[in-house]
This record gives sequence, structure tokens and C-alpha cells, in this order.
Amino acid sequence: MVRIGEFNTLKIVRKASFGYYLDADTGNTSDDILLPNGNVTIDDIRVGIEVEVFIYRDSKDRPIATMKKPFAEVNQIAYLKVVSKTSIGAFVDFGLERDVFVPMREQKYEIEKNNYYLFYIYLDKTNRIAATTDIDKHLENAPDGLYKIESEVNCVVYGFQTNNTIMAALDNKYRGIILKNEIFVNVKEGYELKVRVKKVYEDGKLGLTPRKKASDERKSLEDDILNYLKKHDGYMPYNDKSSPEDIRKVFKESKNYFKNALGGLMKRNLVTQDSRGTFLKN
Repeated sequence: MVRIGEFNTLKIVRKASFGYYLDADTGNTSDDILLPNGNVTIDDIRVGIEVEVFIYRDSKDRPIATMKKPFAEVNQIAYLKVVSKTSIGAFVDFGLERDVFVPMREQKYEIEKNNYYLFYIYLDKTNRIAATTDIDKHLENAPDGLYKIESEVNCVVYGFQTNNTIMAALDNKYRGIILKNEIFVNVKEGYELKVRVKKVYEDGKLGLTPRKKASDERKSLEDDILNYLKKHDGYMPYNDKSSPEDIRKVFKESKNYFKNALGGLMKRNLVTQDSRGTFLKN
């Protein structure tokens, strides 16, 4: 039986001027599936051989074959671009001639044209390929040892928990979370982040952080403070008494990390501070 939304190995049974017909193995030639010439990617193609093709439906709801590789198959998650929006849903670029529909009810958050998001590909009740942003139930917890603690990885944000914990997917397959106190910039669904694996929780989720190791982060923040001072005539109105909100807004860091970096600069005799703020020495 031919599987829509997947690769199938089918036999070429006849040729036409506009393509080749593949045996759908139903016993009825009227069910043969067209492989248009434009969807052929090999030179040695002829009647009688078997070819591996992806099956989808065209605008008239007829099964169509292609040798081109889509960005994902049914039951897979992919990072796809939204190419258009309508009153009933959106369409995402699937890598083939026809885009995939995302019904409005399957958009668990607002998606924007030209942005990329993670989508789960599925077959709807009419056996058409469709997509949804509701991906969490289709993700897995990473097997033990797959990601080492302190290793750097890329992830994509796909949602937020009620406590503002960020939900992120690694390799479009595994669950990870970023606690709200681990990130100091605004992010939205679809954002790609470079993160570090910080821990593995008891439920199997990976604890992630976009922050560098403490020693590296302090050095980086020291450099940021020095650069800020140099660009502002050797002065800034921030010191170790400044509010966490101001530090987060200006330096994208926690108050504690800022105080440590400032203390390091003072020990190196590079800056001094008083009630007015911080000053670059010399």
C-alpha cells in the first residue's frame, strides 16, 4: 500500500510524454501514480525498474511522486519557513513544489511570515500532509550519554512553561529547558540559540544555559564593561549598588555576575567606583 508523506519503492510501469507512471499495487491501472519529468533526478530511468519516490498530493488531491527530498516526512519534526498566512491557516515551505498547510487550530502560538519554526508533520483526516507547532508530545528525552555535560549544542525554542521556563528542542528531536534565570535576552518561539548542557533532570530533560562557563563569562563581562567605559568617556552610572534590572538591560547579565566582574577589574586596578558610578582609571 502506498504511504502518503513517506518514501516508497515503486515500479515504473509505463512512460508518457510528461512523465512516468508507477504501479500503486492496487491491481487497478487507474490508480497508477504519476512521476512528472520535473520530479525525476536520475539519468538512467526507464520502464521496468523500481525507484524510490516521495508521495504527496497535488492541488487536485491526486497522489504525485517525486525523487526530490522534502525537508521532512510524516511523523518527523522540521525547522520550516512560513511562506504565507491566510484567515484559515498558514503555509510552510516543505522543500517541494507544494507548500504544507498549518491549520489555525494547529498554531499553538502566533507565527509570522518569513520566520522559521519547528513543525511536526502529520496526515490529516483527509490523508493530506499538514503541520502543527504542537511538537512537545512528539519529542523524546535524550538517551543517557548522548549529550555530555558542558558540551555546546544548538537548540530551537518551541514554547514557554507557565513559570517562563523556556522549552527548547535539540536536533529537532530531544527535549531541553532553559530556566528564566539563565537567560537575559528576550526570545520567542522559533529562535535558534547556542547553549551549553548544564545538567540532566530526573525526568530526562536536558537543562540548558546560553551562558558561558563562570570563568569565561566573567572574562567576557569584564571586557564588556571596559568597552562600555571606553565608549562613554571612561564613566558609567552603574556600580555594585545598581539594580538587577539596570544590569540586565545594559549588560544582559545577572547582578551577581556583574559584581564579580567589576570586582575583578578593581583588583586589576583598571576601574574605580563611588556613589556616582564606575570610572575607568588612567
